[in-house]
Amino acid sequence: MSLIFLSLITLLLFSNLSAYAESYSLEIDNEVYDIEYDFNGDVIAMAIDKETFSLLIATENVNDSQFQIKLPTDLIRAENNEFAVLVNGFEVNYEVMETADSNLTFFVPAFTEEIEIIGTFVVPEFPLGAVLVLGTISGIIILVQKSKKFLFR
Repeated sequence: MSLIFLSLITLLLFSNLSAYAESYSLEIDNEVYDIEYDFNGDVIAMAIDKETFSLLIATENVNDSQFQIKLPTDLIRAENNEFAVLVNGFEVNYEVMETADSNLTFFVPAFTEEIEIIGTFVVPEFPLGAVLVLGTISGIIILVQKSKKFLFR
């Protein structure tokens, strides 16, 4: 009985164990990306800037702390994990741990208001599947139009 109880408690403790305390759900083109993070402050907004290939993070109530963030690679990534990280407009050093996603850790000073993580790719405006479907439909329309010309001669 005590062995079962101990196993159950161990399972419950480790099943919810995560290095990240918070999560932000970012919706882009009807796709939701859960971005996990942890630091001593509050995230008030996140957004993707597709022109600069960056993730923008607005913060408040920040105290000196390490900012840890788990970036889904289908949302933002950088070639060889060489991101540029700006805190209040100044580039900072960071550590990266590569797993299925990119995990970045960097220092944020008190009163930080904006963090920008710049990569070499962000989620595309039009997914590749949509482009392929559009191309296929266009091809079918062209073929139907050409076949109508031959039928009515």
